[in-house]
Parts: sequence; C-alpha cells; structure tokens
Amino acid sequence: MSFTAEVKDELSRVESKRRCCPRAELSALVRVEGTLHFTGNERFRLEIATETAPVARKAIKLLHGIYSLTTELTVRRSVLHKSNNYLITVPAQPKLAEALHDLGILDDSLSPSHGIPKWLVKKDCCAISYLRGAFLGGGFVADPHGDFHFELTAESEQVAEDLLAIMARFEINARITQRRGTYAVYLKGAEPIVTFLALVGAHRALLRTEDVRIMKGVRNDVNRLVNAETANLLKSTSAAILQVEAIGRLASSRGLESLPPALRELAELRLEHPDASLRELGELAEPPLSKSAVYHRIRRLEELASD
Repeated sequence: MSFTAEVKDELSRVESKRRCCPRAELSALVRVEGTLHFTGNERFRLEIATETAPVARKAIKLLHGIYSLTTELTVRRSVLHKSNNYLITVPAQPKLAEALHDLGILDDSLSPSHGIPKWLVKKDCCAISYLRGAFLGGGFVADPHGDFHFELTAESEQVAEDLLAIMARFEINARITQRRGTYAVYLKGAEPIVTFLALVGAHRALLRTEDVRIMKGVRNDVNRLVNAETANLLKSTSAAILQVEAIGRLASSRGLESLPPALRELAELRLEHPDASLRELGELAEPPLSKSAVYHRIRRLEELASD
C-alpha cells in the first residue's frame, strides 16, 4: 500500500464531531471525484470514481447518512495496475438535485457552481473537513523516505485558488501549478505537510513523517560532519606533504644544522611525524608550542625553502 493510500485509509475513519462538517467533506469529495450527468427536466445522475476502498465506503456512508440517497457500487479490476476501481453511481431520484444544491455543487438555478461556496466553509471546522474531503478525493503525498511532496487536485483554477485560501487560513502556505489542463495545489518541504496532516486528523501519518524527518536530519548532520572532517583531513595532509618537501629542499641545499634551533627542532619533528597535525606537532615540541606558534615557524621554513 502506498503512503497516500495509508493516509486516505486513516482519514476515511475520522468522524466529524459536529453535524455541519460531514456536508463539507462530502462536497469536496463530490467536486474532486464526481462526474455530474444531466438527464433532462432537472434530473441528474452522479458518479464518483475512486481507487481506494476506504474512500468509497466513506462516500457511500455520507451519501446515505446525510441525504438518504440510493447508491449503486460497481467494482472493476484494472488489469494494467492490478488494482480495483470503485464506481459509486447515484441514479436520478427526487432528492438528488436538492442534495447537490445543499452541497454547493449546483447553484440556486440548479446550474453547476464554480469554486467553493464561502458559506460552506465559513466555520473553521467545516473548512478543515473540506480539506480532508479534498485529500480523500484527489490528494497525493509522497513517501517521507523520499522527497517531501504533497498535492491536491483541483478541477479549475477557481477551485485551486479557493483551496489555497482555505489552507492560508491555517497558516499553510501552498502554491498552484497547472499541468495538462488540470490544476493542483502543492506543498514542498516537511513542515507544511506535517501541519496539513495534523490539521485534517492524519495523526499516524504525521508521526511516521516526523520520525523520518528526524532520521533524515540526523543523517544529514552526520554527513556534513563527515564531509567537513574529510575535507579538513585532506587539506591537512596536502599541507603536510608540501611542508615535508620544503624542509627536504632546505636539508639538501643548506642543511638543517644551519637553521636556528627553534626552526631546526620543528623541521625535524615534521620529518619524523609527517602525518601529525600542527597541534600535535606543538605537543611534541620541548617546551610545547601553541598551534599558532607552530604555524608561524612552518611558514618561516617554507619562506626559507622558497628563497
């Protein structure tokens, strides 16, 4: 099961505590996944298609529980994807037009409405339920082990902008993208995705995402430390090689005996300990030297070798 399917399974089990919220959740589901057919004389047929069994159960439960609508369920097997597709058909019936109007799918003239009605999501609890329904219908969230990515499908630019506004009410900063004639509201990065999951009630998915995010953070910190240590080691090794070469030139050209005692001591220490760091060389000197003192004497040796 994909991570998206896991999140939808969890959200489909969330029960709204207020009577006003299930309508908003069902409205989002119908708008995202539903197809409305006009059969004439103000008669309609509604079809809701989904690939997730818990979402199909939730849609049927809401249609029956809120409006007592008759539904038909058809399960089809996809040979290509080796998964089931669920088609919920709400046939033409006297209460359907009224229900679609109450859901904000049809306006007062029983024509399709555009965008998300403000009265439907006026309360914060209903707005949250609408976001939950939008995810159940057309949401996607990548497995947190990969890149953090989240999308909500929108049928039009107006719906996308309305979803953007709802999310902004809860300080979730989303963006809109368009591809192949459809729109999507998307989130990048773990923080806004975690905030959304917590908002709509996907607490198990939230904990899993947080666990993965923490592990990624620890792994990245370790990698940065290792890379920095490796870079410093390579830099120190390269510098030590150049220092040994410089001291070798001094030894062959004028002899180390001609150097002042302090420089001669350090030159001999470097030749004896080519892998030692400047701090370690300072600790080997008699008396011990600071790293700064060792550095200045090494610089002096390199200058003499250059001359």
